[in-house]
Amino acid sequence: MRNRALLLYFWSVYCCFPAGSLTTLRPQGSLRDEYHKPTGVRASAKPSVAFNIRTSKDPEHEGCNLALGNSQLLEDCGFNMTAKTFFIIHGWTMSGMLEKWLYKLVSALQTRERDANIVVVDWLPLAHQLYSDAVNNIKVVGQRVAGMLDWLQEKEEFSLANVHLIGYSLGAHVAGYAGNFVKGTLGRITGLDPAGPLFEKVDDDERLSPDDADFVDVLHTFTISLGMSIGILRPVGHIDIYPNGGDSQPGCGSSDVLASLALGMITEAAKCEHERSVHLFVDSLLNQDKPSFAFQCTDPNRFQKGICLSCRKNRCNSIGYNAKKMRKKRNSKMYLKTRAGMPFRVNHYQMKIHIFNYKSNRNIQPVLNVTLYGTNADSQSMSLKVVEKIWLNATNTFLVYTEEDLGDLLKIKLTWQGISGSWYNLFNEIYTLLSQPRNPSRELHVRRIRVKSGETQRKMTFCAQDPKQTSISPGQELWFHKCRDGWRMKNETSPFLELA
Repeated sequence: MRNRALLLYFWSVYCCFPAGSLTTLRPQGSLRDEYHKPTGVRASAKPSVAFNIRTSKDPEHEGCNLALGNSQLLEDCGFNMTAKTFFIIHGWTMSGMLEKWLYKLVSALQTRERDANIVVVDWLPLAHQLYSDAVNNIKVVGQRVAGMLDWLQEKEEFSLANVHLIGYSLGAHVAGYAGNFVKGTLGRITGLDPAGPLFEKVDDDERLSPDDADFVDVLHTFTISLGMSIGILRPVGHIDIYPNGGDSQPGCGSSDVLASLALGMITEAAKCEHERSVHLFVDSLLNQDKPSFAFQCTDPNRFQKGICLSCRKNRCNSIGYNAKKMRKKRNSKMYLKTRAGMPFRVNHYQMKIHIFNYKSNRNIQPVLNVTLYGTNADSQSMSLKVVEKIWLNATNTFLVYTEEDLGDLLKIKLTWQGISGSWYNLFNEIYTLLSQPRNPSRELHVRRIRVKSGETQRKMTFCAQDPKQTSISPGQELWFHKCRDGWRMKNETSPFLELA
């Protein structure tokens, strides 16, 4: 309860609540009745929603505004009835102005889809409110978007199948309402880190959901939660992609975010995390030759263990604009790692290492690093991150990823850096030294390393350079050379040998 109150205080400051006005936040279960009356505008004012066709990459260009029922404007604005149509929907705003990310997204769409209609849904008068009031206004905005689409459907050759709504933060839920109200089925909705506060526990018809379009894909980049998340944590699409676990993005100063929340302030770091979803989508438009792939997994810990790098039965997908519809899928959670900037693509590798211990010292928790050597480049020394613990006389699976395209892997260097620095392992270290003073050395054995590339799905086996020398101790290294494509070695038939 204390953590929830802390984050509620942060959100009140972020969304311009006056001090002491936290009671204006409605309980999540009471949204349905309040949507019937927008509370963020005067009773006499009509909802203000503009549909602006962007015909230039210049942010200063005014574009061309459509008006419901005015067919002449469609012709004057150069609306192409047979082309793809994108509606970009912004979210809640503190400044009252359209932000820079929107123009970057417009420019990227114009570069990728030159003949498309790109429409910015400008609902700033209803979005520049207290957060709870902006939430209460999104149903009205969704109805206006649906009304525009229904009118366009009256024109010959216009098809909802060619319509793609892209909603950021609160705008993702606006897109959900539009898909719910429109007569027919939208082609696609992309939710870019849909807003979390007041949406985590509501019904499907009160937020973005898979029922709102033929294909709904979602990028979650700021689901950090102290009882309430900034971006929604729960899956709300056909596929829900969580880059870097969905809660901490490289290059955003993530370590400062929690301290900022505790002080009740929104920082550039937090804005960077939330907005990263937009830039990942822009990257997918501009860097088509360097697509980022996500992999289906039940939870981020299993992904971090390197278990989930399979593309069988549609278990992997491109992210952003290049995402492919997955038939009969709903709420499929997918994960990937990214770089700190464009192009965001990295190369994922699953490493299976069977670690033998012949001296019964079962408390050893080595800190292992690997360096990969390829035909194009060599990686840096990378730590094998341990999610739980390293199991001895068993197969351990790790995830590593490189920013460089290494090409075909040729060899691997395995280094034992020392003992893990946790209190638990420090205690074990002291205990081992006291109990075995005459034999303080530690020795493990690794005969082979099996590697699978997530991007190419290629499997490789690397054997110890010297088959008679497979032992490794703290401060030492072992070299492994590629000995075959695939994982199965000659004459290996037993399950144990397959893992060895």
